[in-house]
Amino acid sequence: MTTTSVTIEELRTLIADVLETEPMEVTDDAHFAHELDIDSLLMLEISTRVEGAFGVPENAVAASGATTLAELHAFLTSQLTHEPPTSPLICPRPVSDPAVRLFLLHHAGGSHLLYRGWAEHFPEDWELCLLEAPGRGTLQALPLIDDCDRLVDYFHAAIAPLLDRPFGFFGHSMGALIAYQLTRRLLRQGEPLPTWLGVSAYGAPRGDADADSSPHLMADDELRAWLRSGGGSPPQLLDNDDVWRKFAPVFRSDFKLVDTWTPPRSPEPLPVPLTAFTGLHDNMIGEKRLVAWRRLTTDFRGLESYDGGHFYLMDHQQRIAAAIMAAMRSAAP
Repeated sequence: MTTTSVTIEELRTLIADVLETEPMEVTDDAHFAHELDIDSLLMLEISTRVEGAFGVPENAVAASGATTLAELHAFLTSQLTHEPPTSPLICPRPVSDPAVRLFLLHHAGGSHLLYRGWAEHFPEDWELCLLEAPGRGTLQALPLIDDCDRLVDYFHAAIAPLLDRPFGFFGHSMGALIAYQLTRRLLRQGEPLPTWLGVSAYGAPRGDADADSSPHLMADDELRAWLRSGGGSPPQLLDNDDVWRKFAPVFRSDFKLVDTWTPPRSPEPLPVPLTAFTGLHDNMIGEKRLVAWRRLTTDFRGLESYDGGHFYLMDHQQRIAAAIMAAMRSAAP
């Protein structure tokens, strides 16, 4: 069955039915996990029921990141009343005439939700633009992109009209690679360059053959164990076979993008200030590879280290925001 609208009361009744409780218990702003005790299995059941009842794409609800009834209703309304969005840009706090734009790029297997809550740590005249790769969230209906150059093409087309004022890039893990390649693309084409580039939890590209593992070729059990070792992925995603089957293609596509990218042999250093970021206990990337970014820029601003592992940034939003602001202000011409 497909419909073009959904009321919040219909959604409330559906969720209450799954939870076997009264609809009045499912308040608009009650957090699914913390207040309603909705675990991954229940969320999967809700997702399946919603998708069947309202005709939204498979996995769209789970990938939306909605944590309350109100958020889920808003997401479904946008899905059912408009053409499917094709822009990868999400601005949590749009600014009509921003002084600065900061583009944030997520990790492999992730989404713009990595940066949820960041906007509140930046000045009101800064506009944060979260870039979402296809195949997740509101772009669920679009095919995944497993090639670095094609994803750079896609993001480049989206951000090109927004480079009319000072801007910066910050990318985490796979996002750091994409941010670096976007900057190289802008330089090659003579377009405006970022005031500053931040690369997080991703080693400087090497021109020689890389002996690192290739996660996209791992067997399922090996890949899930590898992801557990890095942290950041919810246990319910890795431990539940039904949930894993839904999200595994996204992980494999993103890891293929990273694994199959061929680094330039002798790249010219970027004429852009660059800061590297890391977690002190990141077991996926060593400090030596992060400091090696020094040779890929004419202005290396050093290595910022924080307590934590590969996903250290989840626990240090305010400190990282302060570091980004300081770096961009000091790099401004």
